Amino acid sequence: MSGSCFSFTVTATDGAARLGHLETAHGPVETPVFMPVGTAGTVKAMMPESVAATGARIILGNTYHLMLRPGAERVAALGGLHRFMDWPGPILTDSGGFQVMSLAGLRTLTEDGVTFQSHIDGSRHLLTPERSMEIQDQLDATITMAFDECPPFPAEKQAVADSMRRSMRWARRSREAFRQRPGYALFGINQGGIHPDLRAESAEALTALGFEGYAVGGLAVGEPFEAMLETLEATVPLLPFDRPRYLMGVGRPEDIVAAVARGIDMFDCVMPTRSGRTAKAFTRTGDLNLRNARHRDDPGPLDPACSCPACRRFSRAYLHHLVRAEEILGPMLLTWHNLQYYQDLMADLRQAIGQGSLETFLATFHATRAQGNGPAPA
Repeated sequence: MSGSCFSFTVTATDGAARLGHLETAHGPVETPVFMPVGTAGTVKAMMPESVAATGARIILGNTYHLMLRPGAERVAALGGLHRFMDWPGPILTDSGGFQVMSLAGLRTLTEDGVTFQSHIDGSRHLLTPERSMEIQDQLDATITMAFDECPPFPAEKQAVADSMRRSMRWARRSREAFRQRPGYALFGINQGGIHPDLRAESAEALTALGFEGYAVGGLAVGEPFEAMLETLEATVPLLPFDRPRYLMGVGRPEDIVAAVARGIDMFDCVMPTRSGRTAKAFTRTGDLNLRNARHRDDPGPLDPACSCPACRRFSRAYLHHLVRAEEILGPMLLTWHNLQYYQDLMADLRQAIGQGSLETFLATFHATRAQGNGPAPA
């Protein structure tokens, strides 16, 4: 672990898109970046060194899930999450705010915080901004997220406004409770649904608190794609230029490239790993379902331009066989491939921004993805 301070530097721009460099206590990160999700202390179906081999330098953990099992105090006693899961690089931890929405049937919300009923054993746990900061500190999160409430979509504007203002009060409490250390950071989370005036109010409240980075939350929860883009266009310019911007829970490759073009630096999503476990593969020429019989006799790779083991060593026919036979190697290989695809996409975006050729890259990206998911391209 280095002793460096947490810092972010924009090294190049192309329109609203930014090429950046993050310095953290657990190493550097180049942005734009995609962060694989390791909800319960593991990126599912992957060894830590396999995750790193894809080019990933920063991953996620989840406060809610880790506080239930194995428990933040236990992780701390065992040396922190980096040592516990053998990931020496940076770790960002979700504060538990998303579970305020996704576990609506298992929680009680008050001004103080949220009382959850465990989905594992039914036990009850109070998560407040202060407790969320404590848990993330015990986990030794490199980047801690402020505790917030993620409202569902659709929702009445007044309900979204009330939720956003509660999140801003919780953001202040998170800022006050966060234990500052060299190389560590606390990010605030912008909320306000798809309402530009609420997003602007949230941005003003957060920037007044002076976070090390700023996330855009409450998107990719069911709103139309165009509404997400319009919200980003209204919100991102209101966030400090010299701080990293993180779009939480997004998403599809098309979502990522559109958000990068609008000034977002950081992304996470369960999509590549979850898709790998359900026989779906992302490729330059579209998405594949390896359950389909069309792959049964196909000797070609998933993507000949990909360097992952699934593409270098095995055919679509073999991967189809593994999926149909329900062999565990199938999800492992497809997950590795999907994470490699996402990391390659981010590397290509960084290169395009650095060269000032993002517009050309985006046109090629969309045209190639539109080719469809037929036999492996030459």
